[in-house]
Amino acid sequence: MTTVPTTTDLYTRVQHFQAAQMQVLDNGDFDAYSATFTEDGEFAHTPGRPAARTRKGIAEELHAYHHERFGSDPVRRRHWFNMLCVTPQPDGTIHATAYVLVVTSRPGVREPEIAPSCVVHDVLVEEDGQLLTRSRRVEHDYLSIG
Repeated sequence: MTTVPTTTDLYTRVQHFQAAQMQVLDNGDFDAYSATFTEDGEFAHTPGRPAARTRKGIAEELHAYHHERFGSDPVRRRHWFNMLCVTPQPDGTIHATAYVLVVTSRPGVREPEIAPSCVVHDVLVEEDGQLLTRSRRVEHDYLSIG
């Protein structure tokens, strides 16, 4: 196994960026989440659904997905990122890969549902001093086992 060195500062920045990004997503603020992508960003999150493109398209896709998947079900979802690898690229982009578990809780139910288990592949860029996601591709583990 070979590793590409990264700085502690870059690793920490990416980790903080993804944490803040997931908090707005988990709070249902899909417009704020889409604003963490570049204008031409791409987000492929669920098997069978086409990738969403552009900030507006990402927000629209998430509103539609949430409505279709959960309707009036009062769920609370938490995306748990772990095992983060950050790799700066020669072109200035940053590749970040993390394992992700999605935890879903419902009122009155003590045991949360933990699914899906995924790997998230991000291409990040820096614009005006802030990190943004150029692309995010989510691979669901249940599709790659076997």
